[in-house]
Amino acid sequence: MKNKLVIVTGASSGIGKACAEKFAQKGANVVLAARSGEKLQELAKKISGYGVEVLAVVADVSKEEDCKKLVDEALVKFGRIDVLVNNAGISMRATFADLDISVLKKVMDVNFWGTVYCTRYAIASILENKGSVVGVSSIAGYKGLPGRTGYSSSKFAMHGFLEALRIENIKKGLHVLIACPGFTASNIRNTALSGDGSSQGETPRDEQKMMQPEEVAARIVDAVVKRKDRLTLTFNGKLTVLLNKFFPKWVDKLVYNHMSKELDSPF
Repeated sequence: MKNKLVIVTGASSGIGKACAEKFAQKGANVVLAARSGEKLQELAKKISGYGVEVLAVVADVSKEEDCKKLVDEALVKFGRIDVLVNNAGISMRATFADLDISVLKKVMDVNFWGTVYCTRYAIASILENKGSVVGVSSIAGYKGLPGRTGYSSSKFAMHGFLEALRIENIKKGLHVLIACPGFTASNIRNTALSGDGSSQGETPRDEQKMMQPEEVAARIVDAVVKRKDRLTLTFNGKLTVLLNKFFPKWVDKLVYNHMSKELDSPF
């Protein structure tokens, strides 16, 4: 990764922040993107200590013009893009019957359209460098999670987009990685949207018992270096994907029972 250029969206916290650090430790120059300029500057200062160049760009990936600006600024400063990590994402938690449809749209705008916008503007340079497009997805992109219809929809859509992108560029040297962590300790559940669009505010899960973002990031960076197509993390995540291929109706019941045990479950 030495001297390559990596863009990471959603870089101000969680998996995105950890990915930016891991890529920098491998010698890559990094472009950080998120909505919080203050957090980006703190991270940029830390990462520059690894002896690499860093650019922080305040951007909301749900806005196409912000994604174009992000890519344009990366190209002006570095002249190339080798890896795009589409990590920015939000979640939601409510039954569909109680969900304001604007919440589902907002989740799709960030998780799916943010990936599409950033990839569209970066793809020419990535293809030129035979680089990588990464989608930080979820097990929810393989199995619909009750109470998270919008989130699962966005991740299923991301999978379809990235898989089609990989196949249509199969002879052009493009690497596409779909990374699916299981439940990972982060603030995504704290900031998840409730049925009316307000922030959930408190995670319904024990974050300390989950995989830590640094471990997820290390696995993602390794998968990029090895140019893997898919990365599925945690034992439960791998088991869910495997069993769902053969016993989908049984897994429906298992998932329902598991998710219904969350604190203040909406169903």
